[in-house]
Amino acid sequence: MYWFLGAGSRAGLVAKRGLYPYSAAMKPAIKPIFLVFLALAFPAAAQDEDIAKIKEQELEEVRERISGLKESMDAAASERDKLTGELQDAEVTIAEKRQRLKSLERERAFTEKRRSELDTRINQQEAELDEEMGQLGDQVRAAYMSGGQERLKLLLNQQDPAMLGRLMSYYGYLNDYRADNINTVTARIRELASLRGQVAAEEARLSEIARTRYAELSRLDTAQEKRKRLLASLQQQITNEGGEIQRLASQEKDLARLIAELTSILSDYPISSESPFSEHKGRLTWPVAGTLLHDFGQPRVGGGLRWNGVVLTAPRGREVRAIYHGRIAFADWLAGLGLLVIVDHGDGYMTLYGYNESILKNAGDWVAPGDVIATVGDSGGQQRAGLYFEIRKGTLPVNPRLWVTRTPGS
Repeated sequence: MYWFLGAGSRAGLVAKRGLYPYSAAMKPAIKPIFLVFLALAFPAAAQDEDIAKIKEQELEEVRERISGLKESMDAAASERDKLTGELQDAEVTIAEKRQRLKSLERERAFTEKRRSELDTRINQQEAELDEEMGQLGDQVRAAYMSGGQERLKLLLNQQDPAMLGRLMSYYGYLNDYRADNINTVTARIRELASLRGQVAAEEARLSEIARTRYAELSRLDTAQEKRKRLLASLQQQITNEGGEIQRLASQEKDLARLIAELTSILSDYPISSESPFSEHKGRLTWPVAGTLLHDFGQPRVGGGLRWNGVVLTAPRGREVRAIYHGRIAFADWLAGLGLLVIVDHGDGYMTLYGYNESILKNAGDWVAPGDVIATVGDSGGQQRAGLYFEIRKGTLPVNPRLWVTRTPGS
């Protein structure tokens, strides 16, 4: 079980403002009295509502502080390398467009299913209407053949009053049945008109989805072309200046700063767990099914730089899952890692998921093992789709292969 704790709690505010001065010796006696007072003064529902509001305020504060940190890092990165800032804009735009296209595809599938269901209902209604119309037609023809004067003929031709009464009752029932048939036919005609109107609305909606999808695809193509040009420019810049090692070192320094700052921010809102992350070493599941491309500790491009995590190649769009309980500490773009998700698991442990195509969680969100947090991509200027995965204890990276041994679905 987890709690979202911090200095923003009501008790913390009371102590800071000094509204209830007391000595340390008085503390054990006053605390239970104070709690009893709170329980009597405020109904349970009101307390729950207040706690929920406090937690929401704390969550918003965390998000604002992380957002401020990200803006500061973006400004520093932009001063150092303008092309990287432009790459961030292009890849974030691509991620947004792909998410929008996925949303449109889900909407299109739902609309087509709805239209198919309406078509089925129309076919059923038409079949039932044909049957009702046939029965009504038989009755009309029978009435026509009898001259349309059944009751009058009975009155004139019958000698037996008892037989006359029975026949009159029969014709009364027959006429009621005819009226019911007419009402049923009329209702089915109205229902068919309504269903056809709904089908027309769904077809109009599908047409609008198609137009929107075409526009989004056009914008996606534009963003991808921009990304392609930026990657070529970055590669040319690296070739001309020979700065690949320096660039990677700067990105690693940015990540180390981000981890340190996040640790500082989240220290006010610690995670408490009945089963700490450290107790699950060697029993965790990989965040995605993929093929190992780069392993922990392998050299990168020389200059003493090594991989602090692993890179797993996987198809674009495959779901990336959290490996353990925690809270999203960061969900944004970072140079070198692209669209990056960082999950805080408590006790100083964090997991990092980079190169994503899209991010499906926000900073402050809680996650459980197996929750989908992102999808595989090639952001951060990568040449192929895959996932960068890293585990840190404090600011130090640790070998993920010692912690994660299970394959997804096992």
